[in-house]
Amino acid sequence: MWWLDRRSTIARLAGGALTLALAASLGGCFEPLYGQRSLNGGPGLQDRLNAVAVDQIPAPNGTPQARIASELRNDLIFGLTGGSGGAASTHSLRINLTTENQQMIVDVISARSEVQQYGINATYTLIETATGKPVMSGRTFARVSYDNPGQAQRFANARGQRDAENRAAKVISDSIRSRLASYFSTGT
Repeated sequence: MWWLDRRSTIARLAGGALTLALAASLGGCFEPLYGQRSLNGGPGLQDRLNAVAVDQIPAPNGTPQARIASELRNDLIFGLTGGSGGAASTHSLRINLTTENQQMIVDVISARSEVQQYGINATYTLIETATGKPVMSGRTFARVSYDNPGQAQRFANARGQRDAENRAAKVISDSIRSRLASYFSTGT
């Protein structure tokens, strides 16, 4: 029965045409997160992120935490500006962090740790420069593990810990950058 096949083909084409028409009508409602300009013609997200000044992260001088604070701040500055240098700042970002190192797997014979976990907890506040009032705050954390290859390989353990610290700082930086992007694109 050829007329039944024709009806199903027409119904499928009509459904496809309806779907395309609906998609085309909703196309104007979409604003790319990292677009150059916003829909209303204002500055794009990258321009707004570029105007955030990252304050020095408080940490005691000469400690591993000071190195991690510097690593985190450098990652954030590069992530916000793209390495192009900052524009005139409209907001400042204040960050406080705490670190911890835990032994996860311990050898029962030698009582030495084989796997350790390094963690960073960070709280941050975005402050509007013009008014001096906080407009957004939040918390984030990162946990990364690293191997402790043994007593004879102390350099490998130290290098593994440093790499874990850098990875944790990068995770924190990406998390804060994503939250700032969300704030600047939606206003909340």
